[in-house]
This record gives sequence, structure tokens and C-alpha cells, in this order.
Amino acid sequence: MAAVETIKPVPWWKEPTKDQWLAWSAAWLGWTLDAFDFTIFLLIMLPISQEFNVPLTAVTAVFTLTLWMRLVGATASGWLSDRIGRKKPLMISIGWYSLCNFIASFSPAFWFLFLFRALLGIGMGAEWPCGAALAMEQWPVRSRGFMAGVLQASWGIGALLSSAAYGLLYNSIGWRGLLMIGVLPALSIVYVRRFVKEPPVWVENRRLQRTQQREVRVPLAKIFKRGLLYNTLTACWWMASAFIVGYSIGGMFPTFLQKDLQLSPGLVALPVMLQSIVFFLSGSFWGMVADRIGRRIAIIIPALLRFPLPRCT
Repeated sequence: MAAVETIKPVPWWKEPTKDQWLAWSAAWLGWTLDAFDFTIFLLIMLPISQEFNVPLTAVTAVFTLTLWMRLVGATASGWLSDRIGRKKPLMISIGWYSLCNFIASFSPAFWFLFLFRALLGIGMGAEWPCGAALAMEQWPVRSRGFMAGVLQASWGIGALLSSAAYGLLYNSIGWRGLLMIGVLPALSIVYVRRFVKEPPVWVENRRLQRTQQREVRVPLAKIFKRGLLYNTLTACWWMASAFIVGYSIGGMFPTFLQKDLQLSPGLVALPVMLQSIVFFLSGSFWGMVADRIGRRIAIIIPALLRFPLPRCT
């Protein structure tokens, strides 16, 4: 009797290659440190307004413009990464937001801080498109939803690190010192440059585009044409709604704790850290759910779950 060969299923974490893990780690690192550099500002808006003697609303305008400039950086980065690869735009974006944060720490006047924090938004927005494409377009389908969820949710890890730095270091180094720390993410460029390769999918697609002369010159216009318009507008509306809900609740929360409740840095940092941990766990969970029930349903369910929350607060 012929022996029956038993094929053991491969665990999902062993399915990706070494290069795929290195690429995902690079995207994760860039996104997490991006979150650190951005969210540290939410914890120091009150002392900035006091030092420069400007209204708190003027400082929140910095935070708002940074988010708007994210759109500029994301659009430019996506276009560039289709032409020169994912690695170079990722390295440029990390260096960009790290340097802007560092320069902002030396601000002699409020307008200077306003300028470089606004410019930071370009690098902040540029990181996600090239980083996510670098990591996920070559990731195995079986665990793509989960790992995409972990990647996106790692914004919470960056926020956790920034709130921990604020709680532990603010009294000794002040808001300028916290911004100076924001230059450290630039060190990750060495990792990306040395260990990460361009995705084979992009390399092959780029070769075909050149040999067959079918490169899309104006991709931004193409996604607003008939056939794609509905999906484009739906995705834009969905993401805009998430930003409005998220930042309208969490953006001013640390300032509320500082100004209205007069809490110490450690007590301000604690709830922000807990919120960041829950953010990470939730995003990772729904990424795992997406691999089992599909992307659309995994997006719709948490959106419906948040409807009762305003009535409970």
C-alpha cells in the first residue's frame, strides 16, 4: 500500500520571505516614528501658546495645517513611488519629517514653528503611501488583512511612545527637547537603505510600463473618471470622516487635561498611553477579522459600533 504523504500547513508567519518581513518592518518603523513626531505636538500645544504668548487657537491651527499638508505629501509620494520605487520616497519622507521636527525645536518665533510644523505634514503624509505599498503589495494574501491592520494600528505605538516621552521627560527637557528627540527616526533610513529591496511586483510592472509604453502620466485624474469615481469618493469620504471623528476627540484631549484639570505631565500621559494601546489592539483585531469575513464588512461593523458612543460620553 502506497504511503500517504501528509502535508502540514505552514503557519502564516512562516509564509512571508525574509525580504517581505524586512520590507514590512521598514514600513512599520517609518509609520510608528511618523506617529511619534506628529502626536508629540498634541501634548505640548499649551506650553507653546504660553511661551510665544499666542492664543491656543493659533497653536491648534498649526496642528490643523499639518494634517492638510499631509494630503499634499501623500499625493506627491504616491506619484513618485510609482516612478522611482518605494524605497527612495520612504527614506525621503522619514528624513523630511524628522528634520522638520528638529528644526522646529529651535523656533525663535511662533511663525517659524508654524512653518516647519506645516512642512512636517508633507513628510508625514508621504510616508504612508510608499510605506504601505512597499509592505503590503508583496505580502502573502492569507495574512494581508491582519498585517495591514497591525501596520496601520501601529500609529498607536508611536502615540504611546510620544506620551511616555512627555510624561517622563517634559519636566527636564521641556517642549523644545521633546521636538529635538523627533530627529531620531532619521536613523531608520540606514536600515531601509541597507536591508530593504524594491518589491518584485513593482519592478516587473515598471519594466512592462516602459517596454509597452503604457505608463499612466496623470493617475490622480484617472481615479476621478467614470468607473472609478464612486469608489474614489467613497474612500475619500470614509477617510475624511475617520480623521474628523478621531482628531476632534483625541486632538485636544491632552490640552484639556493640562489646562482645565491642571494635571501633571505623568497624569496627562497615562490616559493617552492607555488610549494608544487600545487603538493598536483594536486596529490589529479588525485587520484579523478582515482576513476572515472580508474588508468591507470589517470596516462597516466598527463604524456602526461607534454610533452609540457620543450618547455614552
